[in-house]
Amino acid sequence: MKRMRAKPWRWVPHWMRDRRTMSYIGLGAVAVALYAVLVPLQVSLYSANVPVTMLLGALAVGAPLIAVRRPTLAIALFTASAVLIPLMVTREHAVTAPWPWSVAMIIAFVVCLVVVTIAHGWRRGLALFVLGNAAGVLPVAMLPSVSSGNVLIVTGAVSAAFLLVSVLLAGRLRLGQELSSQRALTAAEQARRELVEERTRIARELHDVVAHSMSLIQVQASTARYRVPDLPAPAAAEFDDIAATARTSLTEMRRILGVLRTEDQSAELAPQRGVDDIPALVESTRRAGATITLVHDVSNDIDPATQIAAYRIVQEALSNAVRHAAGAQIAVSVTTDAADLRIRVRNEPSDRAPGAPGGHGLRGMSERAQLLGGNVEAHADSDGGWSVVARLPQHPPAEPMEATR
Repeated sequence: MKRMRAKPWRWVPHWMRDRRTMSYIGLGAVAVALYAVLVPLQVSLYSANVPVTMLLGALAVGAPLIAVRRPTLAIALFTASAVLIPLMVTREHAVTAPWPWSVAMIIAFVVCLVVVTIAHGWRRGLALFVLGNAAGVLPVAMLPSVSSGNVLIVTGAVSAAFLLVSVLLAGRLRLGQELSSQRALTAAEQARRELVEERTRIARELHDVVAHSMSLIQVQASTARYRVPDLPAPAAAEFDDIAATARTSLTEMRRILGVLRTEDQSAELAPQRGVDDIPALVESTRRAGATITLVHDVSNDIDPATQIAAYRIVQEALSNAVRHAAGAQIAVSVTTDAADLRIRVRNEPSDRAPGAPGGHGLRGMSERAQLLGGNVEAHADSDGGWSVVARLPQHPPAEPMEATR
C-alpha cells in the first residue's frame, strides 16, 4: 500500500523544477553577463564601432541560447560574429590588445561549444570547434603582420579541453536518461504484473466461494430423488438436469481457473479465511512484536465473498502498518450494522523510518471492495498516523460491480 509522503521542495514553483526553463534562465544570465563585458571591452580596447559591436556581440553571446533548439543556426551566427568582430579592430589596437579575440569572446565560444555538444551530440560540437577556431584564424590570415599566436593557441587548447569534457558529460547524461527510462518502464511493468497477480488471486478466491455453493446445489439436486419420497418422475428429471448443469458449471469454472493460475501457483486446498479468523490473524501479528487492540463485534450472517474480502483487507492493512509504522500502536475494529460490515485499521505515528513505498495493496483492497459494492479509504491522520477504513455489504448484490480501473 502506497502511503503519501510530503514532497521535498514543495514550496519551489513548478517552473523552477523544469530543467529546460532553468537552462534558459541560466544561459540567459550568462549571456547578459558576457554581453555586459564584451561590448564595452571591444569599444574601449579596440575602438570598435558601437552599434555594429552591439549587434555582433549579441549574436556571439546569444548563440548558446539559440543552440538549445537550433544548433545549426547557432553555429552559423557565432561563426559569422567570430569572423567579423576581429575585422573591426584597427592594426594599432590589434598590436596592443589581445587579438583576434578578447577573453570575453573566448568564454562565449566555450559556452556555445559546451551547449551544442551536450544538447546535440559530439558531431555538432566538433563542427563548431573546427569552424570557431577557423573563424579565429581567418582574421589573422587577413592581417599577417599582427602577431596572435598566443591567443590562438590558448583558444584552441581551452576549446579542445571543454569539447572533451562536454562529450563525456553528454554521454553520462544520456546514459542517465536511458537508465531512468528503463527504471520507469520496469516500475510500470512491475505494477501491471502485481495488479494482474492480485486480480488473479481475487478470481481464485471468488471461484472457491462460488464452487462451494455450486457443489451444494449439485449434491442436493442429485440426491433429491432419494431424499424426497414419492417424487414425481418429471420433478426427478428436472433435478437431474439441475445437477448436470451444476457439474458443467463447476467444470467450466475449474478450466477458467486453470488458465488464470500460473505454473508456480498450486491449487489452494485449505478453506478460505473469513471474519472469524481475524482474531487469530491479529494474535499472530502480536506475536511478531506489534501492539494491537481489537474490537471484533460480528454477529450477523455474512456472505462468504464479503468474509474473504474483509480478512484480506485487515491482513493487508496490518502488514502495511507494521512495515511503515514499526512499533506504533495499532487499533483494529471489525463491526457490523444493519447492512454493512465495517473495518477500521489505524496505526499511531511512529518515530522509526518507514519502509520502502510501493506495492499494490491499496489498489487490491479497493478492487475487492468495489467488486462487492463497497469501498475502501486510506488516508493520513492529522496526528501523523494512518487509517484504512472499509465498508463492505454483508450480502453483496447479485449483479457484480465494475472495479475502477
